[in-house]
Amino acid sequence: MILTIRKYPDPILSQPGEPVTEFDAELRKFVADMFETTYASQGIGLAAPQVGVSKRLTVIDLSMGKKPEDRLVLINPEIISSEGKLYEEEGCLSFPDIREKVVRAAKVRIRAQDEHGKWFEMDGEELLSRCMQHEIDHLDGMLFIFRMSALKRNLNLRKIRKMQAEGEW
Repeated sequence: MILTIRKYPDPILSQPGEPVTEFDAELRKFVADMFETTYASQGIGLAAPQVGVSKRLTVIDLSMGKKPEDRLVLINPEIISSEGKLYEEEGCLSFPDIREKVVRAAKVRIRAQDEHGKWFEMDGEELLSRCMQHEIDHLDGMLFIFRMSALKRNLNLRKIRKMQAEGEW
């Protein structure tokens, strides 16, 4: 089932998500729905708050559904180390049509649980690192627009207000 993606300034996007404690069939169905929503939206990652669920859960698939083995489910994730810096363009499904460069760590190591509750650690570099950081930010209530320079943020906020006034947001 394709879920509705919340757009900024929906308040749920600015709230930290609650830890996931139940690892059951309902959770696995929600994970499947999140992947379906990500693919339908042409995205590579989606966090539960973006679909109105205040939980620490995100899905990532850099292949956009082309390689099922690349699907990642990160539940209760945390970044345990990071190194380097990358300044690259990002987008966000909660900010359609807005793309800007932001600084992220070039490499991260994360610790998370899978959809069965099993803890694991993994490394991410380049685009995977950026995606992991972006999605974990969502779970912390941090939006990528607040990682932009003040000038870019203000220009984009003005653009959003204009689109809202015109009924396009």
